[in-house]
Amino acid sequence: MASSSSSSAALAPMLAAHDAKVDARTWFAVAAGLLGAFMAVLDIQITNSSLKDILGTLSATQEEGSWISTAYLCAEIVVIPLTGLLARVFGLRAYMIATTALFLVCSTLCGAAWNLPSMIVFRMMQGFTGGALIPMAMTLVMAKLPPSKRATGMALFGLTATMAPTLGPTLGGYLSELYGWPSIFYINWVPGLLLIAGIANGLDKDRKNWGLLANADWLGIAFMAVGLGSLTIFLEEGNSKDWFDSNFIRLFATLSIVGLVGWVAISALRRDPFVNLRLYLRRNFFVAATLAAVTGMALYGSSFLLPLYLGQIANYTPMQIGEVIMWAGLPQLFIMPFVARLSSKIDNRIMCTIGLLLFGASCLMNGFMDASYGYDELLWSQVVRALGQPFIMLTLSNFAMNGIAPKDTPSASSLFNMTRNLGGSIGIAMLATMLTNRQHFHSERIGESVSLLSDATQSRLDQLTSGFIAGGIDPATAGNQAISMLDRIVRRESYVMAYNDGFLMMAGVLFACIVVLWFADKTKSPSGGGGGGAH
Repeated sequence: MASSSSSSAALAPMLAAHDAKVDARTWFAVAAGLLGAFMAVLDIQITNSSLKDILGTLSATQEEGSWISTAYLCAEIVVIPLTGLLARVFGLRAYMIATTALFLVCSTLCGAAWNLPSMIVFRMMQGFTGGALIPMAMTLVMAKLPPSKRATGMALFGLTATMAPTLGPTLGGYLSELYGWPSIFYINWVPGLLLIAGIANGLDKDRKNWGLLANADWLGIAFMAVGLGSLTIFLEEGNSKDWFDSNFIRLFATLSIVGLVGWVAISALRRDPFVNLRLYLRRNFFVAATLAAVTGMALYGSSFLLPLYLGQIANYTPMQIGEVIMWAGLPQLFIMPFVARLSSKIDNRIMCTIGLLLFGASCLMNGFMDASYGYDELLWSQVVRALGQPFIMLTLSNFAMNGIAPKDTPSASSLFNMTRNLGGSIGIAMLATMLTNRQHFHSERIGESVSLLSDATQSRLDQLTSGFIAGGIDPATAGNQAISMLDRIVRRESYVMAYNDGFLMMAGVLFACIVVLWFADKTKSPSGGGGGGAH
């Protein structure tokens, strides 16, 4: 591709001197950036296992508590496209140090929240400061590492994207059980201080450019903030408010359309928008972003469905749930170096196909559960998922950044990560709605068979009633308890079938992605002293 060769030519003078070896100082800066991305993604999911404890302390209902994650996601999705502009204004080093320091302050405030409104405000502040760390990590990999080392950098970045959502509930569960829920926020100080030290020592000071603020596309930024923020609220809160039956949801659906259309229109008219949406017109980037959104649905969707199943059906504690979920994360540490080496030798479309097949197969393995499924039955599906995800995230990053000019690297990084996170929000919204609808559907179908007129039903009720009477309960109460227990069994089975439907849908979507993937150009990670690109 011409664009690929021209961008490689532009990069060559900067990278020639350092292509063979990267000094420790640069690795410290890149590692610090990756640690920041891991921390920011982790904090999306870390409250999930502790939500019951948090809501109890803050005297809030389950529905009100959904705003604890919505606030974080809303602020995070808004700041991600802004990071390129803000890094140019303040300088990369100063911006990363400042936003990390503010993130740590906001995390501490979350742990000290005294009621639900204060928690929501602090979570929003935490999302706005932490969200910037995700695209900045990818930008550091592209800007500071020579082509021959980028496969390693992208592999590590892929780990932050896939391991953090799976380890979030695990870490949250352990910390809450051992030290109380505020500790899930205070723990950020450890990686946060390491991040600040790594960036302070690893990056040179760069000049600030305050003039960019005066000429910034503020109208486009406003439309973007309204559009993405409203879309996130619409997706996160839609299911609990019955979607378009709610005036609240209709308002935010309208605001999201107005905001996003306004943002696209203004970006098309401006010669130098704050983020380059024209990158979506590049075939490889569009394919990568689309697949990132869909795999984001499956990534966050799996991390949403499985803990919910284990808590509701298997009655697992947060710590027990964490012990199951961690198997989707830990094996990635061992397979990612292997995937990084392969990515420079094999067409990345083949590698991504392998990843999608494995990830889809893991969802398929979870698509035939019954109410007895627990740690032993779910272990291998988690391991298969862990084997597949590195093949997907590393190769999608390569497709997205392939042939991107250095000046567009921050925009590409922001848009790629924004699209993946939006995909996660869409996936969770779809699955939550599907779970509700399919549970009602299966409950009605099972209810048609489990009729009081049925001999099999009457036989089962007689057995249950006899058991309760034998336990010392009077016959009338025993009969009522038997009916109540049968109703609970029907509800439980209908939920299990709904969870299975969710996993089967994700498997189907992941397998369908393989067709879309092959519309991308053949790509490999750069190896040796040359620039990267399509081959």
